[in-house]
Amino acid sequence: MTPVITAVLLLLAGFLALGVWVSFSLFAVGIGALTIFRDMPVGRVLSQSFWNSTTGTELLALPLFILMAEILFRTKLAEKLFAGLAPWTASLPGGMAHVNVLGCSLFAAVSGSSAATTVTVGRITLKELLARGYDKRLLMGSLAGAGTLGFLIPPSVIMIIYGVLAEQSILRLFLAGLVPGVALALCYMIYIGVWSKLRADLVPVETRVFTWRDRIAGLLELLPVFLLITFVLGSMYGGIASPTEGAAIGVLGAIIVSIAQRTFSPATLWEALMASVRTTSMIGLIIAGAVFLSVAMGYLGIPRFVASTVAGMDLSPLMLILMLLLIYVLLGCVLEGLSIIVMTLPITLPLIVAAGFDPIWFGVFLILVVELAQITPPVGFNLFVIQSITGEKLSRIAYATVPFFLITLAFTIFIIFVPQLALFLPENVSLRR
Repeated sequence: MTPVITAVLLLLAGFLALGVWVSFSLFAVGIGALTIFRDMPVGRVLSQSFWNSTTGTELLALPLFILMAEILFRTKLAEKLFAGLAPWTASLPGGMAHVNVLGCSLFAAVSGSSAATTVTVGRITLKELLARGYDKRLLMGSLAGAGTLGFLIPPSVIMIIYGVLAEQSILRLFLAGLVPGVALALCYMIYIGVWSKLRADLVPVETRVFTWRDRIAGLLELLPVFLLITFVLGSMYGGIASPTEGAAIGVLGAIIVSIAQRTFSPATLWEALMASVRTTSMIGLIIAGAVFLSVAMGYLGIPRFVASTVAGMDLSPLMLILMLLLIYVLLGCVLEGLSIIVMTLPITLPLIVAAGFDPIWFGVFLILVVELAQITPPVGFNLFVIQSITGEKLSRIAYATVPFFLITLAFTIFIIFVPQLALFLPENVSLRR
């Protein structure tokens, strides 16, 4: 079995090193492995797998949530977030630097995308806060870290992908990500507050005094975001809508927000639609390739072999999950998050289930690992997003992100020891659908 695994890994590494698309690499490795090591109708297996993986009703929510994010990206929502949050954060330790975290948290709850969250919030907050004299390194680091919350706080596109691949309830995954998402955002804010107290030069003295009238006016600026969150998540958790229907409600809400802010036009709608088609096609191909490679590895007996090998190592569940965490952190240095999930899930999920871990909890664990990958050089996507906004060297951005990487890593370890942080809501909230 070792030669088979070696061949599969070498094929995959070779295709990725050549710059072949991840989806095509997955298809090519699956086809090559079955052709070389098994005498079977590869074309039939491929067509069957492709059809099954791309026609599931759960996937219908994916393009709709992506479209919602694309429409909101073209509105004035980021400006409204800054205007609404500034009066509430100015008097906190760390001042308006908290707008990065709170703005990303709120936008994550209506977009489901890490990249969309980072670029939408960052293009406004960085300019505004730098003009006020805030430390650039603190701003870049907090934006990179908080931008990853787009994966964890529901509705999350990558949670939908995990739910489809792992055959888990998407609604329960959304519930599982809610408390950890809020808790991680609080950890970022605590760090900003403490560090700004230790380093007074990071945060300027706020000369303007915001009154309660200003704060109430700020809440009115945030009203569209709160309404979107209420209608999208509330409809799903209240049993009124499925994830797909909730996503459709979100698209309608995003269009209404766009019209209300006078940013809606046939041209912007067409741009959003085309961007959604491109993103959905890319993700759909990756999912189809991952499912096919999973089927191919099943025929080759790789998951059974790996499971029996790990079982022979006599690792405790804790040692197993810590070993996986180390492997995932290393993979995050060379692969982006979605690729990590689709490539490893066929092997790691059976191991996790056999060790007694809850698949819903493992979904949250994987999302946190993907967040680490988003801010890990040299391929951390959020680093490139911030570079496109600021023009800074990638090394400076990566250095600024180190504290938030360490906070996320520590939080991931914490959730291993306190799994109820992720499982409390899924186990105690009754869902009607």
